[in-house]
Order: sequence, then structure tokens, then C-alpha cells
Amino acid sequence: MLALSGCGASGDDASSAADRGVAGPQQQRGGAAAGKAEAPAADSAGTKQRQKDPTPTATHVIRTASLSVEVKDVPKAAARARTAVQGAGGLVEKETTERIDSALDSSHLVLRVPQDAYDEVLRELSGTGKLVSRTSAAKDVTDQVVDIDSRIATQRASVARVRKLMDRAGKLADVVTLEGELSSRQAALESLLAQQASLKDRTTLATITLDLAEPETAAGAADDDPGFPDAVTGGWHAFVTMLRWLAMAIGAAAPFLGVAAVLAVLWRFLRRRRGAEGE
Repeated sequence: MLALSGCGASGDDASSAADRGVAGPQQQRGGAAAGKAEAPAADSAGTKQRQKDPTPTATHVIRTASLSVEVKDVPKAAARARTAVQGAGGLVEKETTERIDSALDSSHLVLRVPQDAYDEVLRELSGTGKLVSRTSAAKDVTDQVVDIDSRIATQRASVARVRKLMDRAGKLADVVTLEGELSSRQAALESLLAQQASLKDRTTLATITLDLAEPETAAGAADDDPGFPDAVTGGWHAFVTMLRWLAMAIGAAAPFLGVAAVLAVLWRFLRRRRGAEGE
């Protein structure tokens, strides 16, 4: 009985030790599995956080303005506007200068300036002279730019797929069909690229339309001080006007003078005839 009890005790100790030995690796594996489960949970939480806080998209805005300014000297004001725009890194897209009534000058300029210098250049142009009118507008085209970029990426991938199909095509009919499809998709891609370039140009450079004109009062003040040439011109106009009126008077009296001349000739003829008969 003692021997059996000793064997039973040793067996229990061995089984308990074995159980501890098995339980230890199971706990380690459980801890590792728990760690792995917690890691994806943390990654998913980080992904959700990134989705909640997306990277902000750059804003694309088209800015336009129109100015009408009265200046004393149009050529000087136009030169000053060109200098201001070129100094800001812009350019003069169009310029038209003309003379009105042989006394007043006017100029029409279309200016392109960088977006960051838009406000400064606009203030400088407004101070060129007397501001008559000013209008400005801003249009946000960010969604349009993003849409064009996405469509370009998709269209490029489509063109690449068609090119791969052409490389694997073995029949002439398939090659002809794929060439037509490639031309169509390439044309669509070029159209999208042109729209992208136009949007980039209009969002990179703002457009300012500037109209310069001289005030009419300046011309009127100059006309108030006539000189010797003005006197000669006025006397010539008066002389021509007098001749015109004399010609009109002679033309109006011509019929009556003709009748009077005929009557005078008849009267003299009759008088001479009577004098001849009396003798």
C-alpha cells in the first residue's frame, strides 16, 4: 500500500508537471494570438483615423478683374502698367492704343499676372489715375481640375491597354480595329490634356483688363485758348461762308434778272422804232 501510494503521488506530480508544461506553451500561443489580434485592430483604427482626416486638396481659383481709369497721359500710364506687370512676373497679352477726336488718346490692355501678385498689381493699377470703374471675380475650379486629372489617368491606362492588345494581335483585321480604337482614345486623351493645360494657365495667371483714357476737360481747356492759326482758320471759314451766300443769292435772283434783261431789250427796240417813224 505504501508503495502504491508512493507511485500514485509521483504520478500525480508528473501529471501536474506535464499539465503545467502544456499550459505554458498554450498561454504563450494565446498571448501571441492576442497580440496579433490587437495589431490588426490598431491598424484598422489608424486607417479609419486617416480616412477621417484626409489630406487637403490644393485650391484652384480663376481670378479676373476689369479696370477703367482716367489719366492725364495715356502713353505714360500704359508704360507704367507694363512695368508693374512685368516686374511682378506677368506679361502683356494684348494692347490697343488709338486717338479719339484727334485730341484724346485711349488704350486697352489685357494683362496676365501671377496669382500671388494679383492684389498688389491691382492696387497699383488702380492708383494710376482717377478710378472710374472696377470689377473683379473669382471662380473655384478645384473640382474640375481633380476630375480632369482623374479622367486623364484613366484614359492613359486605356490607351496602354489597347497598345498591349495591338502587340498581341495576330490578325490583320484585329490590328485595323485596334488602331481605330487607339486613335479614338488618343484623341480623347489629347483633348483632356488641352483642357488641363488651359485650366493650369488660367489658375496660375490672373487676367486683368485695363482701359486708360484721357479726360475730355483737358481737350476743352486747350480749345479755350485760340491762337493765330485758329484766327486764320476762322476768317477763311467766314469768307467761304460769305461767298456761298452770295452765290445762293445770285442763283435765286437769276430768273428775275433774265426776265428784266429781256424786257429792257424790248423796250429799247420799241423806243428806237418809234423815233425812226417820227423822223
